[in-house]
Order: sequence, then C-alpha cells, then structure tokens
Amino acid sequence: MDRRLWRVAQWVFGAIIVLVAGRSIVHNWSRMRGQPVVWHISPLLVVASLLVTWAMYLVLIQAWRVMLVGWGQRLGPLPAARIWTVSSLGKYVPGQVWAIAGMAVMAQRAGVAPWAATGSSVLLQGLAVGTGACVLGVTGVSLLQADYPYVRVVLIVLVVLSVLGVLLLTWPPFIRRALGLLRVNVEGSGAPVLAAVLFGIGANAAAWAGYGVALWLLARGLLDAGSLTIPMAIGAFTASYLAGFLAFGMPAGLVVRETVFVSMMQATLGAPTALALALASRLILTAAEFGAAAPFLLSSPERPRAQV
Repeated sequence: MDRRLWRVAQWVFGAIIVLVAGRSIVHNWSRMRGQPVVWHISPLLVVASLLVTWAMYLVLIQAWRVMLVGWGQRLGPLPAARIWTVSSLGKYVPGQVWAIAGMAVMAQRAGVAPWAATGSSVLLQGLAVGTGACVLGVTGVSLLQADYPYVRVVLIVLVVLSVLGVLLLTWPPFIRRALGLLRVNVEGSGAPVLAAVLFGIGANAAAWAGYGVALWLLARGLLDAGSLTIPMAIGAFTASYLAGFLAFGMPAGLVVRETVFVSMMQATLGAPTALALALASRLILTAAEFGAAAPFLLSSPERPRAQV
C-alpha cells in the first residue's frame, strides 16, 4: 500500500473512533453539563498513582527481559529499562511503529540479535493487545452495554480472536513468516519458549489492572469520584488506551483516548468530571513516561554487551 494511502487510512480509522464515541458524549452532554466538577486534592494519592504506574513499567520491563531470555538473549536491568522507557516515547509520533522500531534498534545496539530484538518487540505488543481485550471483556462490559447492547457478544468474539492471536504468536512457522515479511532473518526455531510467553501474558494482565488502580487512585486524589470502583477504572482505562493505541494516526492516542474514556465514564461520574479525569490521566501518564525516561536521556548509554 502507498505510504500516503496508509497514512490516510490511519487517520480515517482514528476519526471513526472519535465520531462513534463522541456521538454518545454529545447525546448526553446537555443532561450532564449542569453538574459541577468537585475537586478534592490529596497529593499523597496522586503520588501513589504515579508510583503504581512506574511499578507497572518495571513489571513490563522484566517481562521483556524474560521474553529475550526465551529467544536465547540476555539484557541487563538498566539497559533494558533505558531501551524500554526511551523507545516508549516513540508513541508520541504518529504511527505506533516508531515505538516498536525504536525498541528493536536500541536493543540491537545493546548487543541483542536483530531478529530477537524485532521479534520480542512485536510479540509483546501483540500480548498487550490480546490481554487488554481479555481484561476489557471482564471489566468493561457494564460501562459499554447501556449504549451498545450487543457489546457483550462483540467482546466475547474479540477475546476469542485475541487468544487465537496469542497462540499464533507462539507458533514457530507463523513467527518466521511474520518476521520474514519484515525482512528479518530468524535463527533457530524462531519462537520463544512457552514459559516466557506465559510470563508476558501474566505481566501484561497485571499491568492493565495496575494502570486501572493508578487511575482509581488519581480520581480519588483529585476529584469527587466516590462512585468509581476499581473494576470500572480498569475497564475504562483499558478500553480507552486500546482505542488510542489502535488509532495509529494519532500520536499517543491523543483525543481518541479521552473521547472513549468520557463516553464510558460520563454516566458514572458526569461528563464534566469524566472529562477532567481524562485530562488529568493524560497529564499524569505523560509525566510518568517522560519522568521514567529522563534519567536515561540525561546520562550516557552503556556500551553494548556481548550476546549470550
């Protein structure tokens, strides 16, 4: 596909998500706009939200290291943290490929085999989407069912497809063919050991739950959000983040994530409070991502290590 056509397709996909979710917001805004935003500032809870977010980063970084071991590679904790946090900033460039490409290139420079660096990056992204769909199927149905009565069936289908997708990502012939399309030569079987994949699944599921807890803490630390439960926070965060991730043309899911979040949470919190929480979540996540990468951006990278 021509690059310009692909870019247009990405923007169209993102626009469709915004329009669908925005329809619900506009429909209910007149009923919600009279509700004031009540602020209850608790700095300790806000800091706790940030710390939980960073803890989830550590979980995902360790999952990546375990994945590399499954590919027969080794990477120390600090180099892995540097690569993961710095490459994650690529999401702020339109098109999700930049974060994946950045992780692969930096891993290669750190001594990881090119095929393993690329394969582990792609596989972890697939696991993130698949586990996110499963978590959403468990926690997000009640938030969507009022406006979309058939969403339960859709989510069941999505979860089944996600599980099948994860299974494909552990099948050597599929891995070799997928990486071959990326012009990456694969050594050995081309698939990580099952234990590494299972660890990645568990780590990503834990991360989605942790991010939801961080959102719940942020809501309690800033707003009058007593009606927001932890499962609801997990579902709303997961759905909005996945929507932003899949809207490839939007840097870091900008606008898409907030629109979906408000659409899901306005009936529970009121549209003004939901919008305030969406914007606050965007700010705290951006601060968390740049804050995690800042120490590595300000320091000199370590020399590449020999492969094991």
